[in-house]
Amino acid sequence: MNQMKKEVSLMMIIALLCTVLFTPLAMAQGVSSASTHVLLYVDKTEAFLNGKQVTLESPATIIKDKMFVPAKFLGDAMGLKVEWNEKTRQIEMVTPGYNIVLDSDRKSVWINGMMEPFDSVAAISPEGKLLIKLTWLADYMGARYTYNDELRRVEVLHTKTPDGVYIPNSGNSKPVAKFAFGKETYRLGEPVKYIDLSYDPDAEGIARYEWKGNQEAFFTPGTYPITLTVWDAHGNQSTAYTRNITIGTETYLNAVEYPIYTKPPGSYIKTDWSMIWGNFWKLPELPKQVTSDSSRKLLVSDSPEEFTEKGILYQDKVNGKGRLYADHINGTKEKVTMAILARNTTDKPVKIKTTNKGEVFPSVYANLIGNEASVDFLMNDTYNEEMTVPPKQTFIYSQMPDFYPAQGVNLFYDVETDGEIEFSFVATDKITQDTLKLPLLPFTGHVRGSFPVSEVKWNVDASSFTTPSRLIIGDGKSDPFQPGYDTMRKQNVTNDGNYGVVYKIHADKPRKMAIMIQPLGGVFKGPFKINGEMHLVPQSGVLTAFDGMQILAKTTGEEDSLDIEFTPPAGSAFPIDLIFYPLEDKK
Repeated sequence: MNQMKKEVSLMMIIALLCTVLFTPLAMAQGVSSASTHVLLYVDKTEAFLNGKQVTLESPATIIKDKMFVPAKFLGDAMGLKVEWNEKTRQIEMVTPGYNIVLDSDRKSVWINGMMEPFDSVAAISPEGKLLIKLTWLADYMGARYTYNDELRRVEVLHTKTPDGVYIPNSGNSKPVAKFAFGKETYRLGEPVKYIDLSYDPDAEGIARYEWKGNQEAFFTPGTYPITLTVWDAHGNQSTAYTRNITIGTETYLNAVEYPIYTKPPGSYIKTDWSMIWGNFWKLPELPKQVTSDSSRKLLVSDSPEEFTEKGILYQDKVNGKGRLYADHINGTKEKVTMAILARNTTDKPVKIKTTNKGEVFPSVYANLIGNEASVDFLMNDTYNEEMTVPPKQTFIYSQMPDFYPAQGVNLFYDVETDGEIEFSFVATDKITQDTLKLPLLPFTGHVRGSFPVSEVKWNVDASSFTTPSRLIIGDGKSDPFQPGYDTMRKQNVTNDGNYGVVYKIHADKPRKMAIMIQPLGGVFKGPFKINGEMHLVPQSGVLTAFDGMQILAKTTGEEDSLDIEFTPPAGSAFPIDLIFYPLEDKK
C-alpha cells in the first residue's frame, strides 16, 4: 500500500513538472523543444503519459530476457510516424534520421535500406500489435530510458529537437505559417475570422497560402482542425500549422440564410431542387398595385424569329409615341441586312424623333444579344436624333450591319412622330426602292403584333413583411401577357413573355432585405436597373432554372424608396421570381 502511495505521489509530481516545463503535444509547433515522459509497467495495460493515466492495447513485456515495448503508442506519444501499410502489409516507421520498414510476413526489418532479422528487434503481441526492443528507443527514436526491476517499470523520456527553418546551402529560410481565430468558440453559421500571423524570417514576405479545412462558417457542432501552409517567393515551404476550431450548438444563421445575409449583391447562390422546395417554392406574393401605360404603342417583330427567306417581317403604323422592337435570327445561307423602313403615307412631312434605343452587334449567342440590347436600352441615355420624311417618301430609319447565317440581332427604339409613319421591319441583301415589294413573311409561332401597353408599373408594399416573399414576372397569370393585334395576320394576339415591355417596380420605405432572382422557366441572362444602377444577371454566362439564384441588391431599411427597372431580355425563358428576403439585425 505504501508503495502504491509513493507511485501516485510520483505521478502527481511528474504531472506538475510536465505542465510547467513541457509543451503539450497538440501545440508542439513552436520554436522550442517539447519533452514527453512515459511510464510503462511490464505486463500491465495501465501506463502514464505526461502524468496522465492511459490504457494500452498491448503492454510492455519481456521476451527472451529482452524488454519489448508498444511501438505505435510510443511513436504517437513522441510525434513519430508508425503506420500500417495495407497494400504492402508492412509497418512503416519514420524517426529522426531513419526510415524503418518492418515486414512481419517475411520476418525482416529494413533500416535505411539495410536488412536486419525481424526477431532481433521486434515482435508481434498476442493482440497483433507491434512491439519493439527497448534499446531501439535510444538507437532510433532518440529517447532515454531506465528500467526499475523492483517496480517492473520502464521510464522513457523523449525530447524532440525542433526543426530549424534556415537553409544553409541557399542562405535563405523557410517561412513560418501561423494564424489565430477571432475568438475561441463560434456559433453555428457564424462567420469565422481567420487572423493570418505567418511571417518570413528573411522579411521577404509570403508569396502563397494553402488552407485546409477552413470554411466561412460551420453548420454542425464539433471541433474541426484547420491547417495552413505558406511559401515564400523562392518556393520554400513552411511546416504545416494546425489549430482546432470549436463550433458550439447555438445557431447564428442556418445554411440557407448564411449566403443571403453575408454575400454582397451580385453573388451567386447555388441551389438544388430540395433546397428550393423546402425554402423558396410557392412563396407568398408581395401585394402590388398595377397600372399600365398605354401612351406608347409597341410594335414587336419576333416571328418569324428565324427567317429562311428575304422579306417583310412585320409592318404597322405609328402616329405619336411608339416603341419598335425586333428579335431575329438569320436562317438563310447567306449574309443579309436588317433594316427598319419609315414610309410617310400622308401629304405632309412627318418628323421622327428617337428618344431611346437599344442595339447590339450581330452574334450567334441569343442570350448575349438579348442581354446587351436590354442593357443599352435600360441605360436610357438621352437621345435627340431626328429625321423628317417627306410626303409619300420612304426612308431608312435604321439599318444594322450585315449579319451572317445563324447570327441574330435585337433592337429597341423609342420614337415620337408628329404624323403617321408606317414602319416596316425587313430582311434583305440590299435596300432598294423595291424593298417594300418583298413578300410578307408568314408567322411561325413566336410573338408578332402591335400592343397598346409598352410599360407597366407595380407599386409594392415592401415595408413590413416578415417572411420571404416574391414577385412573379412572365407567368401569364400573376403577370398577365399584354393583348394586341397582328396587322399582317389580321387577328388578336398576346405578347407571350411581354418582350419589349418595360417594368417599373416601386416601393416606398423598403425594410432591410435582400432581393434575389430565381429563374423558373429555363435559361436566363439579363439586366436589372436598381435605384439607377445597372446589375447584370449573371456577370458572365447564364442562370439556369432551379440551379442557382443571384443576389440583386440589399436594402438597409433607411432608404426612402426602392426602384427596379426591367425588360424581358430576348433569348431568356420565363417565368422568373424576384424574391424579397427580410433581414434581421444579427449580433
